[in-house]
This record gives sequence, structure tokens and C-alpha cells, in this order.
Amino acid sequence: MATLTIRNLDDTVKQALRERAARHGVSMEEEARVLLRRSVHASNGQESEKPSGETFYDRVMALREKYGTFDLETPPRTEIAGERTVFDWSEDK
Repeated sequence: MATLTIRNLDDTVKQALRERAARHGVSMEEEARVLLRRSVHASNGQESEKPSGETFYDRVMALREKYGTFDLETPPRTEIAGERTVFDWSEDK
């Protein structure tokens, strides 16, 4: 892997990159890598990794539309947490 240093980056660009990375839950470095990768792929006529503006929610909803939904059976509760001793070894005898 190569290392790239970018000097004289405008403060507004850096702040926008920081905010964008925070929204995506990644570091500024990772966000810059993704943006550079997409830009290079787009200029080469290749498809980008993820369509612009598509969120995790959008992808989940697309899967839901494609495969449908299903219900999971919730098992009945057998014990109430307050009725059992959790740390029986710590009780004085």
C-alpha cells in the first residue's frame, strides 16, 4: 500500500471531509480513500462501489422488497430475573 500526503488543503474542505466521515462512521483517512477510489473508477468508466446517496436503510429496504419479510416467533419467558440468585457464591452463610 502506498502513502499519500496532501498539503495546503483548504480548511473548509478538511472540515467537510471530517463531517462526511463522521456521518459514515469512518475515519477521515478512510473517507478520503473511498472518495478517491470512486473518483478514479468513475473517470475510468467503471461503476462505483456504492451508488451515491444510498444508505444502509435503502439497501435493507431493497432486500426487503426483493425477498419479502417474515416474522420470528418470540419464545415465552420461563424465569423472572428478580426471582433467582445470580451470584449465589457471594452470599454469606
